[in-house]
Amino acid sequence: MLETNLLHHLPLASASRSPDSIALTYGNESVCYADLARQMEQFASSLISLGIPRSARIAIYLEKCPQMVISCFGAAAAGCVFVPINPLLKPEQVAHVLKDCEAQCLVTSSQRLLLLANQLNVCSSVRHAIVPEYSDPIDELPKTLTVLSWQAFIKQPQTSVHRVIDTDMAAILYTSGSTGKPKGVVLSHRNLVVGAQSVASYLENHAGDTLLAALPLSFDAGFSQLTTAFHVGARVVLLNYLLPRDVVKAIEREKVTGLTAVPPLYIQLAQISWPEGATNHLRYFANTGGRMPLEILNALRRQLPSSKPFLMYGLTEAFRSTFLPPSEVEHRPDSIGKAIPNAEVLVLREDGTPCAPNEPGELVHRGALVSMGYWNDPEKTAERFKPLPTAVPGRASGLVLPEIAVFSGDTVRSDEQGFLYFIGRRDEMIKTSGYRVSPTEVEEVLYATQLVSECVAFGIDDGRLGQAIQVVATPATGTRLDEAKLLAECKSRMPAYMVPVGIDIRVGPLPRNANGKIDRKALKIRWLENYAS
Repeated sequence: MLETNLLHHLPLASASRSPDSIALTYGNESVCYADLARQMEQFASSLISLGIPRSARIAIYLEKCPQMVISCFGAAAAGCVFVPINPLLKPEQVAHVLKDCEAQCLVTSSQRLLLLANQLNVCSSVRHAIVPEYSDPIDELPKTLTVLSWQAFIKQPQTSVHRVIDTDMAAILYTSGSTGKPKGVVLSHRNLVVGAQSVASYLENHAGDTLLAALPLSFDAGFSQLTTAFHVGARVVLLNYLLPRDVVKAIEREKVTGLTAVPPLYIQLAQISWPEGATNHLRYFANTGGRMPLEILNALRRQLPSSKPFLMYGLTEAFRSTFLPPSEVEHRPDSIGKAIPNAEVLVLREDGTPCAPNEPGELVHRGALVSMGYWNDPEKTAERFKPLPTAVPGRASGLVLPEIAVFSGDTVRSDEQGFLYFIGRRDEMIKTSGYRVSPTEVEEVLYATQLVSECVAFGIDDGRLGQAIQVVATPATGTRLDEAKLLAECKSRMPAYMVPVGIDIRVGPLPRNANGKIDRKALKIRWLENYAS
């Protein structure tokens, strides 16, 4: 039996066990595991035939489609490093990623290559472009760039691939860049394989599952739909949706059993009437990428009474950290749970000692899921990836070599039973009237009023308070939002120091970053530009 200690072993092992089972569905197209394995191996061998060296970065700038999946796993099989680029990024942002990771090969579509043509002149490392259905030459492309159609590429002479071990780099996932230029998080084969095994174990994934890939594959939780499915031999439906209703239709049409999404999408899904056909098969829905507002969670549970809710917390720097079992959701719906299998999550003070129960501290993640740091950025890597203090459990004084852990920058607390509760990001905490207030705490109350559809809270400088709390909100579906009424609700539900000084009412969905999360920092910057004197 094939061992599964490398990323590409996951689909190869499933192909060995059940070659005719469907691995991917894309519209009306299906790819079985045997065909996926064959095309992955062709892709890997063709990369080597082009002279691509070990650990070279292969950038993939496509919408979700079989070629994107084949490129990711094929690059890993070749001993290269795949770099999935969010298809929503603009050419200038894509060029930053290509230059930063020094990609040697780019897999993209003809239309996207045309949009990138002028940018590629400053991306000197990119020597090859692989383009499905490429026919008409593009004059603006650099003369040093060789463009191959997909069919011409995979017909390259077959050859052996580079040696790969589980601590080798497998992928670089770029963060959304809401705090500046995107940072590349480097993941090893071990990170991705152990993550798949861990997540699949608590979600109880099996070969009969159908998972919906609604999130971008450049997002760790999005790519996780592939790894968990391939680990157990399940099917993945690749969906590029425009409207939330498209997600519901896909769940109904494809008889989806598992859905993972971020809170902004769940906020929209909670406002849609789900047909019975969409709810019959959905075994679970899982949240990641931020805390799920309680009002939204309750609405989803009413809509999906037979589906188990999994509330998760994760970091791209450590793939996934915690989950709350569905059996605990009724008792502690505001908890992010406990550490996932094969990980340890600590709550530490600034001096590195463990916090007491209910004492706020920094969430620190240790174990096999800790990534390899930020690509080509030693300064930021040193800020987030630090040696684990010797005072924490699991470290003995006789251990000489340091163990590197991820210091999340998130403030949490742990109750007497060890369940964790998210308080807020250190860089987003609002310091007002001598209190530290988490934006999510304010937003939770706003959602509970049922007057808003979406909202964000942030701090603005105030000479009297230190910081004042400002809110941007959209009205609940089919209603008009009255600022005075919402403020009155806040005053009745919040202590005085938490009440917003102002509510900016907007129409329509709030802006998202490339991973589908509401872009709090961009909204704050825009608000300051428009209203700050």
